[in-house]
Amino acid sequence: MSNIQNNSVPALEQDSNIPQNEDLLIDLAELFKIFGDSTRIKILFALLKHELSVGEIAQQLSATDSAISHQLKILKANKLVKSQRNGKSIIYSLSDSHVTSILSQGIEHISE
Repeated sequence: MSNIQNNSVPALEQDSNIPQNEDLLIDLAELFKIFGDSTRIKILFALLKHELSVGEIAQQLSATDSAISHQLKILKANKLVKSQRNGKSIIYSLSDSHVTSILSQGIEHISE
């Protein structure tokens, strides 16, 4: 974190690299926990390329619809994916460009 300039991250206090708002820190820790499951990461990468239904994601990941639905519920509750109804199907996509950025920066970090 010491390489991050305070003015580039509005949530950080100007006097310190550590945010002083305990609720913010707890929420951030919870967000990072979501990325601690490889199935959820695989789902996010699948959605990086295309909007997909549960069945399509399950097929790509060789998983059951039930297992994928469970993980999508967690991802949706944490605002990492969104859904829209298309006829009888529900189609999932990444919530916004922040998710793409988090995935890209994570890959860059571990590839260094």
